[in-house]
Amino acid sequence: MTEQGDNGQSGQEIVRDGAEKIKGVFSTQSVAKVGTGTTQRRTIQKTYWSGEELDDGQIQVQPLNRNYIPSGPKRTLSRDDFLNKYSPEPEFYMSTVYPAIKQVDEAIVRGEKHRERGAVYSAEFEFKQVQAVDEENVRANFGLGLTYLDRGDQVKAHDIFERIVDLEAAFAEEHKHLFNDFGINMRKNKMFDQALQYYLRAEQLVKDDEHLFHNIARCYYEKGDVEGCKEYLVKSLKINPDLKESRMFWAFLKSHGLVAKDENPVPGLDISKEKTQSADSVKVPADTDLDS
Repeated sequence: MTEQGDNGQSGQEIVRDGAEKIKGVFSTQSVAKVGTGTTQRRTIQKTYWSGEELDDGQIQVQPLNRNYIPSGPKRTLSRDDFLNKYSPEPEFYMSTVYPAIKQVDEAIVRGEKHRERGAVYSAEFEFKQVQAVDEENVRANFGLGLTYLDRGDQVKAHDIFERIVDLEAAFAEEHKHLFNDFGINMRKNKMFDQALQYYLRAEQLVKDDEHLFHNIARCYYEKGDVEGCKEYLVKSLKINPDLKESRMFWAFLKSHGLVAKDENPVPGLDISKEKTQSADSVKVPADTDLDS
């Protein structure tokens, strides 16, 4: 069987043998010397990894931490290199890794349900239980940070912010909704500098996203930086001239004399129809959802 790669380049074909993509827990072995002189001896050390084949045929591996949870930096290997160095560990996965991952997932679900119904201390307990075995768990860190923001504890929320902003995995596509909620809630808690730093970090890792740019503009406005606000509204509307929230935001700025009457974010873009309210009644448009 032959698969055409997603990159569309000629000659970039992945020849497969009909088997399912590689996924599971694997191990590598290394030899280490222990002791010195006549007491020196060699020992074999085994390291466990989570491995998954990507669409381009490479294998992405991530080490298991001391609690047997996939955690830490990921790296990719060629299929041949992976098959030569990594050994499958299906029994270890079923007996040790799967139960640990299941326990973490269940605790996160409980924490998210507690937070949804306002039981913030119960939510905090569940998320901290997860952090105890996987301190880099993205959902647990976001959940804990949002829990602290829900109860207005900015000191603890800032500590979580410092951790999340360094986690590249936090800004992955699958976590867009979580990191958007976190940024919005920081801004609503008047943590404007942190929210802006956080969103600008996201800008480095996320592809051009009009919703992200709109929310950055919102942060700049709250900080009193109109020029920064306008800059990111222009970026948002250049990507999507039809984004209602950004069109309304530009109309809002214009209605309050913060944008010149003849100034348009995108040449030829007419947003005059968005200005349907008086300057006294028009409100700042809401943040937008990056999953939209």
